[in-house]
Amino acid sequence: MLRSLFRARDERRRNMPHRESSLISHPSKTIALTIGALGVVFGDIGTSPLYTIKECFYGIHAIAPTENNILGVLSLVFWSLTMVVSVKYVTFIMRADNHGEGGIFALLGLIPEEKQSTSKRLNTLVAWAAIFGAALLYGDGIITPEITVLSAVEGIEVATTAAKPLVAPITCGILLALFLFQKRGTAKIGKMFGPIMMMWFLSIALLGVKEIVQNVHVLTAINPIHAVEFFAANRLHGLVVLGSVVLCITGGEALYADLGHFGRGVIRLSWLYVAFPALLLNYFGQGALLLQNPESAFNPFYGIVPRAILYPMVCLATVASIIASQSIISGIFSLTQQAVQLGYCPRVRIIHTSYETRGQIYIPAANYALMVACIGIVVAFGESSRLAGAYGLAVTATMMLTTVIYFVVISRVWGWSPWKAVPLLILFLTFDISFFGANLMKIVDGGWFTLAVGLVITVSMITWQDGRRELSRRTYSARLPITAFLEDVARQSPPRARGTAVFMAVSPEGTPSALRYHLKHNHILHEKVILLTIRSLGVPKLPASIRISFQDLGQGFYRIIGFYGFMEKPNVPEIMSLAAGDGLITEPDSTTYYLSRETLLPTGDAKMMRWRKAIFAFMMKNAGGVPAYFGIPPDRVIEVGIQVEL
Repeated sequence: MLRSLFRARDERRRNMPHRESSLISHPSKTIALTIGALGVVFGDIGTSPLYTIKECFYGIHAIAPTENNILGVLSLVFWSLTMVVSVKYVTFIMRADNHGEGGIFALLGLIPEEKQSTSKRLNTLVAWAAIFGAALLYGDGIITPEITVLSAVEGIEVATTAAKPLVAPITCGILLALFLFQKRGTAKIGKMFGPIMMMWFLSIALLGVKEIVQNVHVLTAINPIHAVEFFAANRLHGLVVLGSVVLCITGGEALYADLGHFGRGVIRLSWLYVAFPALLLNYFGQGALLLQNPESAFNPFYGIVPRAILYPMVCLATVASIIASQSIISGIFSLTQQAVQLGYCPRVRIIHTSYETRGQIYIPAANYALMVACIGIVVAFGESSRLAGAYGLAVTATMMLTTVIYFVVISRVWGWSPWKAVPLLILFLTFDISFFGANLMKIVDGGWFTLAVGLVITVSMITWQDGRRELSRRTYSARLPITAFLEDVARQSPPRARGTAVFMAVSPEGTPSALRYHLKHNHILHEKVILLTIRSLGVPKLPASIRISFQDLGQGFYRIIGFYGFMEKPNVPEIMSLAAGDGLITEPDSTTYYLSRETLLPTGDAKMMRWRKAIFAFMMKNAGGVPAYFGIPPDRVIEVGIQVEL
């Protein structure tokens, strides 16, 4: 039934005017969305000129700023932005939208588990790849705020070296304020992000042009021969420097992740006509400065800024870095919500900070964990150059995993022929593997940190998924068929109290344990008994028309299955109100919700190592409360304790 509803909805969508074509007839709306996308989508990649060229010629693995090296690095920057961002993401990856949404979990959702063209083992491997890619983004999220804000604030060192001791404290203060502000929501300040980033891109473009006109020879770096000669001359050192060049594309994955907010058309316009040319002009402007003055390598971005406007530019760069940090923080919140819905993460408290925008959420646990990690890293590393070693590894690994999953989608789901799909895979992996390999050399310089974060989160996610599966299997095997339970009810004819009882169940099959224990010990039932299960589907959002599945079981018993997308927060009161459309009328004040609270005993024969059982038990104990997560009134809840051997 659900599949047929999806097909009908998709058919209606195909017959509707395409979003991109509708933008053509509304140019004012297109301009507004394009400016808005600059603030949300391009904050991270837009601030990369603050540190990319600097790390190539003044970082830990810096190379001498000779003419051949400068032109070689600029050639690598140009072709990295062109091939990875413009071709891979903007032209191809963004086509793989999951009902309008993007991101690695959305891409995973395009591979249906029941499809015969994909084996169960392949689905498992792809799921693990998506989990690891998502986990690495957490590592990226921990590093991005520090390196962007540090790089911006370090501009005051250009004006006076006496300000150097103030850089770290100022950065910590900005980050602290940023994280404390999260609970207020970003809906209001978010409206200013777009115009500020438009000013930022315009400023860095003009600064770049100012330097380019003084040394037009720098534009010859567009020729890829310079990149080839760079590697030929520098060999292994050139590959190490490539690990710094990759900083110019960090944030490129945001184009795909934010697909649902703006659509392909707007993101492409913002990138091709604003962000991409502005970034290139600034990078080439920094290169032109280095060709004339190699001593400016210690901070070439601020080197192209006239001294008269240095402090205003530091302020603008700091605001732009805050916007970039806000974008990654919001992305971590959304990623956490998706992981919870897909069953990869325990329940956490999710607060919606905007009545108008559903995607505006705040997760206190994730926010404060990020805050402590970010400020701790600033104190530990102290400057952006030392942080650069830990930056890039997570991004390149995620990009590589995205390519692999995309290949599975186009070859196994979309049915592309090998001669069409394989060359694309080889092209993308050539860049992805090169960048990832170059960043592997930075593991000892800090790359180990993001890799460790990714591995810990991956193990935690897989452990949670396996533990929930084992727990569901154990409780399901001991579950009484609902038909047998209803036969017992008919024989016993227990007293029926006024009101409604809602029993939450993980599986829509069988009888919930809480219901059996309730009848066994209390010998009474409510007039109406609802067996409620919440299921998350592999789509981002669902319309209210297919939100619930309703079944009348007889004797006052009803089974309801509530369906939600992985970008939505379940809401039990909403489900109960929708059930009224099927004739099930309930009074909120006379409705009681019964929940099971499992106590795990790691003495069973579940196919999990004992240390993983311990981790799962710890995660279960510290998971967010069911009432708050499902929107259930806490004063209407009764919990039934159950011991389960795992």
